[in-house]
Amino acid sequence: MAQESPKNSAAEIPVTSNGQLEDSHEHSFNRDLKCSLPVGLGLSETKITSHGFDGAKEGVVEAGQFPSSAASPKSSVISPSSAAASRLAGQGCDLIIPTGGRAQQKSGPVVLADEVKNPAMEKLELVRKWSLNTYKCTRQIISEKLGRGSRTVDLELEAQIDILRDNKKKYENILRLAQTLSTQLFQMVHTQRQLGEAFADLSLKSLELHEEFGYNADTQKLLAKNGETLLGAINFFIASVNTLVNKTIEDTLLTVKQYESARIEYDAYRTDLEELNLGPRDANTLPKIEQSQQLFQVHKEKYDKMRNDVSIKLKFLEENKVKVLHNQLVLFHNAIAAYFAGNQKQLEQTLKQFHIKLKTPGADAPSWLEEQ
Repeated sequence: MAQESPKNSAAEIPVTSNGQLEDSHEHSFNRDLKCSLPVGLGLSETKITSHGFDGAKEGVVEAGQFPSSAASPKSSVISPSSAAASRLAGQGCDLIIPTGGRAQQKSGPVVLADEVKNPAMEKLELVRKWSLNTYKCTRQIISEKLGRGSRTVDLELEAQIDILRDNKKKYENILRLAQTLSTQLFQMVHTQRQLGEAFADLSLKSLELHEEFGYNADTQKLLAKNGETLLGAINFFIASVNTLVNKTIEDTLLTVKQYESARIEYDAYRTDLEELNLGPRDANTLPKIEQSQQLFQVHKEKYDKMRNDVSIKLKFLEENKVKVLHNQLVLFHNAIAAYFAGNQKQLEQTLKQFHIKLKTPGADAPSWLEEQ
């Protein structure tokens, strides 16, 4: 007689319409299920959805360690191994695997809720915003130059900025002239030093004019020494004015440029908002007006912040400029007056007052070893 093929044990589980097990088959179900599960995966660790093969009804069985009492125990859910999953799948069972707090899926790959944004789309969005902002600002600049557009003007701040730019040009002219004076004085000191050496040589070789050549040699050497002292004071004056003009004032003017860019953006978005408010108000234009109002508010806050920054920097710059130029102008005057008056002691005292150290002639020259 042909041997009857055994049925799957999971397909023989009778299930009621409300998904509860019949009490008569409870013991046999636990025994068969333990045999079908892999080692290390207990009944208390598995949640199974069972589908009957012989009928149209289906239910959910929560299996656990059943005590002697009739009370239904609670079940704990874990992620089974791939071997256990494949074995239970072959028996007609679907395993419900938790996905880290997200909605549980019965089959298929786990899909993360937060998708990673495409970097190319982010760059494209940044380029779009930059292009739109550039277009609005360019249109505002052209309209202002043609006299068609309006611009926001802070009269007091604009006047201070104009004075600063004018003063910068004048300070640059003083700096250029002082550098020219320093170059010419250096050439004169170098010539005086050479002339003093020539007089000293002739004083040794001409006995009849020994005293005359000697006097002139001492005078030229003294003038060269005083000229080097004056040259040190002038170079210190040049360095200080150069720092004031090309660093301190330039830094403030950089903030002014940022303020002017913020002003152009503010006026561009203000004009855009005014044009939208003059048009019709319907379901299509109201979202655009609201978005334009938000952008206008953002650029208004930026403009107010930059205007405040410029005001503060101009204030500190004025205080710093007065302090620096006061000291440098006093130094320049005292050094020039002492030099042309022939007061060597006063000239040296002026340099000590401003803590200026003179470089020894030839100190910066490389040694014979370095030249090799």
